[in-house]
Amino acid sequence: MSSRVDRFQQLVDKDPGNELYRFSLAQALQSDGRNGEAIIQYQVCVDRKSDWMMPRILLGKLLLAEGRPAEARPVLDDALKLAIEQHHEDPERELRELLAEISEA
Repeated sequence: MSSRVDRFQQLVDKDPGNELYRFSLAQALQSDGRNGEAIIQYQVCVDRKSDWMMPRILLGKLLLAEGRPAEARPVLDDALKLAIEQHHEDPERELRELLAEISEA
């Protein structure tokens, strides 16, 4: 386990309700190539905060990278809705491109 993963895992263990710690843990796990574990942590963030766009984007991208487009589509659709509602133009553009690629596949 990397020191980043260790550090964030300890923080999550001390405060399991803190979504920011879980988000950081997910990113560290993903950086280490531990995608299955990262997906779980991103999913916790998504489940707990209905208006948090970033974990949805990263979860959707990771699901795509893992060859799971059917699971990625609803997550990315939700992220797109949030990007539009929250006026995040760059993420909106990126999400539209990702969703178009899924549709073409």
